[in-house]
Amino acid sequence: MSGGHSTYSPKTGIERWFDARMPLPRLIHDSFVSFPVPRNLNYAYTFGGILSLMLGAQILTGIVLAMHYAADTTLAFQSVEKIMRDVNSGWLLRYLHSNGASMFFIAVYIHIMRGLYYGSYKAPRELLWILGCIIYLLMMATGFMGYVLPWGQMSFWGATVITGFFTAIPLVGEWVQQLLLGGFAVDNPTLNRFFALHYLLPFMIAGVVILHIWALHVVGQTNPTGIEIKSKTDTVAFTPYATIKDAFGMVVFLAVFAYFVFYIPNYLGHPDNYIVADSLKTPAHIVPEWYYLPFYAILRAITFNIGPIDSKLGGVLAMFGAIAVLFFVPWLDTSKVRSAVYRPWYKLFFWLFVANAIFLGWLGSRPAEGTYVALAQASTLYYFAFFLVIMPVLGLIETPRRLPNSITEAVLEKNKSGSGHPAGAAASPETKG
Repeated sequence: MSGGHSTYSPKTGIERWFDARMPLPRLIHDSFVSFPVPRNLNYAYTFGGILSLMLGAQILTGIVLAMHYAADTTLAFQSVEKIMRDVNSGWLLRYLHSNGASMFFIAVYIHIMRGLYYGSYKAPRELLWILGCIIYLLMMATGFMGYVLPWGQMSFWGATVITGFFTAIPLVGEWVQQLLLGGFAVDNPTLNRFFALHYLLPFMIAGVVILHIWALHVVGQTNPTGIEIKSKTDTVAFTPYATIKDAFGMVVFLAVFAYFVFYIPNYLGHPDNYIVADSLKTPAHIVPEWYYLPFYAILRAITFNIGPIDSKLGGVLAMFGAIAVLFFVPWLDTSKVRSAVYRPWYKLFFWLFVANAIFLGWLGSRPAEGTYVALAQASTLYYFAFFLVIMPVLGLIETPRRLPNSITEAVLEKNKSGSGHPAGAAASPETKG
């Protein structure tokens, strides 16, 4: 996919002069205009473009907000209120940024699930997947540090609880916690550190995104059938075919985003964060932002000691392990078939995994007591079993459905059937299963 002759042809003297010295227009043309993409891409593949759009929006709004924010414990809460009340369109900037974080995570979770469903992590795309996981990890760090900046009750106590878990790590735990906090408790040095890192990390994310896109253009885009491109008839030019689809997906996504910003801007936040931080008054129920809740549920699910590992350290290891396991997915999945469209049993377990992840998020918002703990333990077990047991074993014993010979054949079969099956699903008895 990365090779081949460039189709870019400079039309003016200035373009020819520029192209001979720094072929940036040629790079853009070859990457986003003439770049061949599979002809059967669906709207699940628009979330890469949506994520790029949201990253740009978060960086731009964040830069403007940083011009008015005061990273001081005595001024932070008031500076946010000043942005909301006195800065021109400050309320809009702040709601765009805070709700944009949630929209960003919604898009990235859909993007990850699409990759798991269509096998986008399989060879030769392992590095592409790993770069995506690195982006996700950086996003989580950026989001957590940004949540502390308003210096409300949930900001303060969320930082206190989460950084406190690092003390469970033997030998270096307390040192790591003090390095994060800048002292022995959440205070002014903590706020300064988190503000600096929250400002810096999005630019690191942008850098890894560039590598992610570069890797994508080297190995090529996957597609719902999971079949590699075999001829020119399997592809269409990125522009206008994919760009129009991406643009439509962005418009729909931005409409949902706008609904939250203008009608329910505080719906995804926590009411306690509109109370200034008070170290002497603990909230009744400390929870992180909603997009961390599945991992928070996994953290709290470990209420028992595992040999020499106590429950606190076990919870921390389980929480980080739930993220770390994503890096090994390309080698945990042993199936030769890429797409779940042709793997009926994997498809079933995948949708159970999605439901389980949503259920873990709900459990993370509940108190860690009674039945909630038992349910969180069962859900945590299935989360890890999906990657460590189901993926490896299912790939060895599952009998997949017949694959089409090419992307073009899959498209023609779908059009011929006219029954709305997923791309590549044939109408013959062999492929109906």
